[in-house]
Amino acid sequence: MLDPSQAHDVPFEIRAGSFNLPVLKLTSDSADAIAGLLAARVQQAPDFFRHAPVILDLHELATRDHVPDFDALLQILRGSGLTPVGVRGGNAEQNAAADAAGLALLAEGKHHESHPATESPQPTPEPIRPPRQGTKIIDQPIRSGQRVYANDGDLVVIATVSPGAELMADGNIHVYGSLRGRAMAGVKGDLDARIFCLDLQAELIAIGGHYKVSENLDGTARGRPVQIMLRDNALIIQDL
Repeated sequence: MLDPSQAHDVPFEIRAGSFNLPVLKLTSDSADAIAGLLAARVQQAPDFFRHAPVILDLHELATRDHVPDFDALLQILRGSGLTPVGVRGGNAEQNAAADAAGLALLAEGKHHESHPATESPQPTPEPIRPPRQGTKIIDQPIRSGQRVYANDGDLVVIATVSPGAELMADGNIHVYGSLRGRAMAGVKGDLDARIFCLDLQAELIAIGGHYKVSENLDGTARGRPVQIMLRDNALIIQDL
């Protein structure tokens, strides 16, 4: 039993925690194909990939006998700025190989199908969309270096988002304040997702894998209440 008077000498504590991380769903184990697509995506939005932790979803590969070359895959991902932390959904042989490569084996959660970023957009919905079930609401400022992810729902921020902060949501993003960081809606491929904010000053905006960085934003949209949507594979910014 630890003497309470010595508690300050304990070098660490182990506590339960819960984190939502981006998921990279592998539909191919071709290292060349993955490297080519990642290179294109990184060129579009380097800030999105920089130091981003990611989980590898192996559900699509689990029914195949072939085991991915995880060493080559990890080299590609890390070279793109991503930090792979674990896998889910693989078969026994694939999981064993992932474990040998130093990846964590994550427990199964609810599995959702995602859609490729190149999929044709669905018809444009009404301008104002209600929050989805599972909406996450944040009422504190999001500071530089912080990352907030709304898994399977919308993200609502009732505060300012600082430069260097990052918002991610499977659904829509609503910012009732200045958006000065990065905002990525529809991260699992929902091309109908939207971004709403009262003051657009973003470093990067993205919907369903389609990106715009600050240098490409229309200057007339800055500092205004806007909504951002995807139409004909292009991001459109409209006044609210």
